[in-house]
Amino acid sequence: MTETRRLYYEDVYKKEFTATVVECREQKKGYVVILDESAFYPEGGGQPSDVGTLGDTKVTEVHEKDGELLHYTDKALEVGAKVEGKIDWVHRFDLMQQHSGEHMVSGIIHEKYGYDNVGFHMGSDVITVDLNGMLDDSQLAEIEREVNERVWEDRKVVITYPDAEELKTIDYRSKKELTGQVRIVTFPGVDVCACCGTHVTHTGEIGMVKLLSVVKFHDGIRMEMICGKRVLDYLNMVNEQNHQISMKLSAKMDRTADAVQRLQDENFRMKGQVARMEEEMFRAEAKKWEGAGSVLIFKEGLEADSVRKLADAVMNTCEGCCAVFSRNEDGSYKYAMGEIDGDLRQYTKEMNAALNGRGGGKPFFVQGSVQATEDEIRNFFEK
Repeated sequence: MTETRRLYYEDVYKKEFTATVVECREQKKGYVVILDESAFYPEGGGQPSDVGTLGDTKVTEVHEKDGELLHYTDKALEVGAKVEGKIDWVHRFDLMQQHSGEHMVSGIIHEKYGYDNVGFHMGSDVITVDLNGMLDDSQLAEIEREVNERVWEDRKVVITYPDAEELKTIDYRSKKELTGQVRIVTFPGVDVCACCGTHVTHTGEIGMVKLLSVVKFHDGIRMEMICGKRVLDYLNMVNEQNHQISMKLSAKMDRTADAVQRLQDENFRMKGQVARMEEEMFRAEAKKWEGAGSVLIFKEGLEADSVRKLADAVMNTCEGCCAVFSRNEDGSYKYAMGEIDGDLRQYTKEMNAALNGRGGGKPFFVQGSVQATEDEIRNFFEK
């Protein structure tokens, strides 16, 4: 086993380094390179690995296996060669901000409510944290306020490696029983946690923490959050969306919710008017076909529910089967077909087969869609 010197623990801000290639193993996809020392952090503790380059070779991911630090590359590197390593600092610092922010949020929740962080995933867009307890909106707002105040205190983050006896005296968070050397990351007054990840050295570098959403998950909650530059990116996105809404609705940016509510109210009233007009139109259409045999109707611009209502109205006045078709934007047709006391199952099966359709329902009433032209539909019904 090759022991690699972990430069990321000695200096978390080290972006470039020179190392010697100790091993290079060919894999099914690319190569695995082992160095005598490295600033590349391997995936672990819920934190994704660093990425970057070794010379002109891309490092796409880094893992630790059986104590070895494995750099996955797209090209082979000569054993014994000196290589210049560069980590993607934007990627690394983002992960540092996210990981440190998550520690502070989890620490405050544990201190205030006694809940544990029982699951943690650092995605490329958001962090998800699973907690074994419930929090309401007011509690979440208080947590967000407090964690940001602690971030802005810009206190130094302390990392220690206590021996076994010292560890017994420390009250720290950990998801599992630990053996061997334990690394303790302390955010003074906020959190003490066993962690192998990379962190900022002062809380102010986190910038800001935003709690985005919470859903019930098992016996607790799953929370989504972001930190650092991701908060700025999120605010820019929300601001741009709000600006677009304000322009479209001719509303001030701090009044867009009111404008949307007015639009929803107006839309609700208009839908009611349309529904009443449709009812009158469908009654008139049904009366027109009173006493007729089977009826085939084509109507433009109907929603699926309106197609159903029209078919239902006409089937109750005609003496046979009523089929209503309305064209979709892509050229296909939605349909509804019914017959009082009828059994349309076999007929529907044949129609769907002939017209490349799909759908079903009750024996006397079916709905679905077909990929066919109006002429093809008419020809089928004329058979």
